[in-house]
Amino acid sequence: MKREMGVSQFLIEHSASKPVSFHMPGHKGRELFLECGMGERLEALIDGDVTEVEGADNLFQPESIIRSTMDKYREYFSSRESYLQINGSSGGIIASILTAVPIGGKLAMARNCHKSVINGARLGGIKPVYIYPEILDDFGVSGGVTPEAVASVLEKEEGISAVLVTSPSYYGICSDIKAIAEVVHSRGAILIVDQAHGAHLKMMDEAEGRGEKSLSADGAGANIVIESTHKTLASFTQTAVLNVYGEGVSLDGLADKLQMIESSSPSYMLMSSLDMNADILMEKGEELGMRWKDNLDYFYKEASQIPGIKILQRENHDRTKIVLDSSAWGLTGDQVDKKLQERGVFLELTSGNLSMAMTGIGNKREDYDRLLQGLKEIAFEKEGFDEEALKVSPDTMTKYMYMVREQREIPSRWESVHYTQGEGRVSAVSIIPYPPGAPMITPGEVLDRESLEYAMEMRRNGAKVIGIDKDGYITVGR
Repeated sequence: MKREMGVSQFLIEHSASKPVSFHMPGHKGRELFLECGMGERLEALIDGDVTEVEGADNLFQPESIIRSTMDKYREYFSSRESYLQINGSSGGIIASILTAVPIGGKLAMARNCHKSVINGARLGGIKPVYIYPEILDDFGVSGGVTPEAVASVLEKEEGISAVLVTSPSYYGICSDIKAIAEVVHSRGAILIVDQAHGAHLKMMDEAEGRGEKSLSADGAGANIVIESTHKTLASFTQTAVLNVYGEGVSLDGLADKLQMIESSSPSYMLMSSLDMNADILMEKGEELGMRWKDNLDYFYKEASQIPGIKILQRENHDRTKIVLDSSAWGLTGDQVDKKLQERGVFLELTSGNLSMAMTGIGNKREDYDRLLQGLKEIAFEKEGFDEEALKVSPDTMTKYMYMVREQREIPSRWESVHYTQGEGRVSAVSIIPYPPGAPMITPGEVLDRESLEYAMEMRRNGAKVIGIDKDGYITVGR
């Protein structure tokens, strides 16, 4: 019987095609590890798939080798404590919420938060209070969360124990964490920053000499900063680091919540990759950061000469996320992505007229040249350019994510209905376009027809949307 291709065979064939990766993870393959002298460690990984044998330490009571790796991150980030995460940033976010907010309490959260924030609130019976980020009108994506917006929510809603902000956003827009921390702490609350997409920001702040204009949340006043080292740095997918700063968070309480959320069989291969990443940061971080900066300088200069492409650039933008608007080409981001894939270049995200190339610590100059060459070829396929070619919002999803809906109790009894019958019903689950993984509709919200039609349109166009199946069925309260 003929079998369909499995995961391992796909990975072999994809790797053999020598793709150029502008998506997660950040290491981009084995070359970075070999360059950093870690070939022997890579060779030992498979045989290193062990359990808590004698001398292997224990993630939930680290006293030797795991403690040593934690200390490397604590030194690098100058944190009070740093925890290794093998359930990604998601596990760290959930554990942080359950530590900072009592059962049944209130959490103020940015509306562009990741689904793990919603999940953490649900597990704790916690009431979400939404903070709405700014919108960048020229690109239609989420901007930063302002200190004023945070202050307004804290003034209007009593009993908020913690505030959670996503910075940078998926598109790389950063919030002023230092100013937000002052507002949050003045009201006796805890500040949690989901910096899943910014584990590299400390390195890049130093490489680019930002000084007081630092984009990183580390050392900026947040109590907890969670960062996915796998997204842009050199650890393996599903790994992250959780950093604690100051005295506002109980380390014992946090450690207890982490062991509740994370796997009781943590992968030593994943923890080994975190150890390799820590050594790369401490031994070669400055050199690799400068190379990354130089490659970005080169790309943005060359790309500015390509006719018809608009590139997101802001002072508070993490420019390792290359955000392109192809409106003037009359092409959607998805069409640009497909044309680049034909040339062996793979992007991280498309939405509306936008496409985003996520650079990482492992990208080299030739990768940027391949992306530039692909964009130039697409540009020269066009006979002319029209800035008004596409009238739709570049990222239409933002409109629906920020739509203020009536919020009711999350249903405890569910049923499945066709989306055309969902208007006025209460959603029992999140409806989440992937990527970026930020819920467009959250549990307990009253559904509207326009949002449901948009979600189904995304499914028809091939997008991944958790919460609505390919036949259009959704889960609502009974």
